[in-house]
Amino acid sequence: MKIAGRTALVTGANRGFGRHLAAELLARGATVYAGARNPDTVDLPGVTPVRLDITDPASVAAAAELAGDVTLLVNNAGSGTGADLLDADPAKVRLEMETHYFGTLEMVRAFAPRIAANGGGTVLNVLSALSWFALPDVGAYSAAKSAEWALTNALRAQLAGRGVRVAGLHVGYMDTDMTAGLDVPKSDPAEIARIAVDGIESDRYEIVADDTARRVLAGLSGGVAALYPDLP
Repeated sequence: MKIAGRTALVTGANRGFGRHLAAELLARGATVYAGARNPDTVDLPGVTPVRLDITDPASVAAAAELAGDVTLLVNNAGSGTGADLLDADPAKVRLEMETHYFGTLEMVRAFAPRIAANGGGTVLNVLSALSWFALPDVGAYSAAKSAEWALTNALRAQLAGRGVRVAGLHVGYMDTDMTAGLDVPKSDPAEIARIAVDGIESDRYEIVADDTARRVLAGLSGGVAALYPDLP
């Protein structure tokens, strides 16, 4: 899928990785809608801000009406509550699932028919290395991203015959606000945005963007013992 001349919607585009994605798409000649819960926080010149809360079906429906010419949907909006599964506030656990799983699903259900009607295109779901590997301290996020990965696989098969390609981006830590308090190696989000858009242009179904994601992917075939060697 060539980006030049396409119309894209990026969710969570007011900051962090979403803003870098929107900038990369603009640089390659796309028309870009920038979704954010508060469109006044979108400060990237050249994009069209769109009020969008992916956890609110009415907001998603309104965005689909406004941005009905989209042929590329990037589901980037997310949450990072830091919730574990046993002791955290259950509302935080539910928020992770409402955002990453149900919010992404709501967006695809609203936009996939429009993409198909516009001649076909692509949906990119921004996943994570934690789609494949769970860290107990953020178990709610890992579980929601794993569910979003399963959603991506199912929708990919269901939409393939309708001219809508569904891709997933797997990446480890990026240097954004969400990871500001973590003392870990981090990728440059601008570079990951470039890799992601390269993957879209190459029609790749699975975009594994950094060494962390590649290591976790390689460990999947080894099962629990390979992924969690410290278990007794």
